[in-house]
Amino acid sequence: MTTQPKENYVHEFFRIFFANKQLAKRVFLVFAVIALVLPFVLKQSYDITAEVIVQSKKLSQSDTSSALTQEADRFIPPTLADMETESNILRSPTLIRQTIDQLRKDGQFKTEPGVLQRHVFTPLREQVLNPLKSLLGSEPAVQRDTELDALTDQAVKALTVETLPGSNVISVTYSADDPKVGTLFVSQLLDNFLKNRQDLQSNELPQSFYEQKKLHYQARLGDLEGQRMGLLTAISSSDPKEEITFRLNAINTEEQALNVQRDRQLQNQKWLEYLQTHLAAASKARIADYAFPYTFTTTLENVAFEDREIKQLGEQLTTQLARYNADRTVFQPGSEPMLLAREQIAQLRGQFLKIVENRIRERQQDLSVTQQVIDQKTQRIADYKARILQLRETQSKTRQLDTEIDALHKAFSTYAQRYEESRGQGLLDGSQSNARILSAPYEPTAAAFPKPGLIIPFGLLCGLLLAIAVVYVKEFFDHRFKHPAQIGQELGLPVLLVINDHAPALPNPHKTWSLPRLVHWVRN
Repeated sequence: MTTQPKENYVHEFFRIFFANKQLAKRVFLVFAVIALVLPFVLKQSYDITAEVIVQSKKLSQSDTSSALTQEADRFIPPTLADMETESNILRSPTLIRQTIDQLRKDGQFKTEPGVLQRHVFTPLREQVLNPLKSLLGSEPAVQRDTELDALTDQAVKALTVETLPGSNVISVTYSADDPKVGTLFVSQLLDNFLKNRQDLQSNELPQSFYEQKKLHYQARLGDLEGQRMGLLTAISSSDPKEEITFRLNAINTEEQALNVQRDRQLQNQKWLEYLQTHLAAASKARIADYAFPYTFTTTLENVAFEDREIKQLGEQLTTQLARYNADRTVFQPGSEPMLLAREQIAQLRGQFLKIVENRIRERQQDLSVTQQVIDQKTQRIADYKARILQLRETQSKTRQLDTEIDALHKAFSTYAQRYEESRGQGLLDGSQSNARILSAPYEPTAAAFPKPGLIIPFGLLCGLLLAIAVVYVKEFFDHRFKHPAQIGQELGLPVLLVINDHAPALPNPHKTWSLPRLVHWVRN
C-alpha cells in the first residue's frame, strides 16, 4: 500500500507566481500607476469643523397674554432627545437656505459650475412650459430660485451634524471645495442657529414694556426693603428669629437657676426655723441638760464641710458636762470644785449659744440674698419674655414683607431677564443664550481628501493582491501540464524522461534607472 506524497503549498504558490510573473508585474504596475496618479486627479475637498455646547434647556416659555413668573423661565440639563432636537435645528434645510442666501447677497458665496449643470432644463421650463400652462388655464408653478435650491441641496449633503456620545456637545463638519467659502458658511450657520434659538426663547413684548416694569418693581422693592429695615431698627435687632432662639435659651437657663435658688431658699428657711426653735429651747434649759442638737455641717456636691468653731466648742462643752456629771457623785453641790465647774460650763455654753446666734444671722442674711437673687431672676425672665413678644410681633411683620419681597424679586428677575433678551445686542455672539460656540470654525490649510499618504500605500497593496488574484484565476482556467507529476495524475502513464530548459536568461541591456530598462523589465 503506497501513501500519497504530502503536497508543499508554499512551493506550489511560488511556482505559480513565478510562472506568471510577467502578468503579475503588468497588473501590479497598472494599479501602481493608478495609485500614484489618483491623488492628483481627484478633486480636493476641505473639512471645516466646529463645536456647539448646549448648556441647558429652557422650559415653560410665556407668551404676551400670560403673566411672567419665575417658574416660567426654568433651565434644566438637556436630555438626549433635546440634543437630537438641537442637531435637527442645526441641520435643517431652512436654516441652511437662509445662511446661503445671506452669503450670496453679501457676494461671499460663489456658485460652483457643477451645481447648475443638473438644472439645464430650467430655462425651457420657465420660457416654454409655464406659458403653455397659462394658455391652457392651469396655474404655473411658483417660480423658485433654482440656483439657491441646488446650493441648499449640495450644502445639506456636505454638512454633517452629530452629537458627541455621552455629552451635550454638537459637532459640525462641512466639506467644501473652497476652504474660505466653507469657513464663512459654517460661521454664518452657527450665528443664525444661535439667533433663531434666542428668537424662539425670547418674548415678543416691546422693549419699553420690560424697561417700565423693571423700573416699577425696582422702586417697589426699595420701598419694601426700607420698611423692613425700619422695623428691625426700631427694635435694635438684625435677625429676630436668631435673637428669639437666643432669648428662649436664656429663659431656660434662668428658670433652671431660679428653681435651684427657690429650692435653696426653702431648705434654708426650714433649717432657720429649726435652729431658732432649738436656740430658744437651749437658752431656757438647765445647765446640765444636753448639747445643741445640730452640727452645722454643709454638704456641697457630695462633700461635707464642718464648722470647726462650733465643733470645737461643742466637744469642749460635751467634755465638761460629762466631767461635771461625774463629779456630782463625789462632791457636794455647794463645794468649790462644783461651783467652778458650773461657772466654766455656763461661760462655755454662753459662748456656744452666741456662736449659734451668729450662724443663725448668717442663715438669715443668706436667705435674704437668695430672695434678692430670686427676685432678680424673676424680673430678668419677665424682661426676656417681653422682648420675645416684641421680637415675634416684628418677625410676623417682617415675614409678611419678606413674602412680598421674594415675590417681587422673582418678578423683577423675570422682567430684567426679558428686558435683556429683548435688547437683542448680544445675540450674534451667543452671550445671552444657553448655547455657546465651543470651537469656532477656522480655515483649514490642508485638504481632507484625497490623502496621498493613504491612497498610495493602499493602492500598491491592493495592486499586489489583485495581481496575485489574477495569476491564480488564470492558473485555475489553464488546464495545460505544468510539471511531470500532472502527467501521471491525469493520464495514469509513467514519466520516463524530463528535459529541462537550461538556457540562461538574457540580461537587461539598458542603463540602470532608465525608461527602456523599465520597459524591458515589464516585457520580460
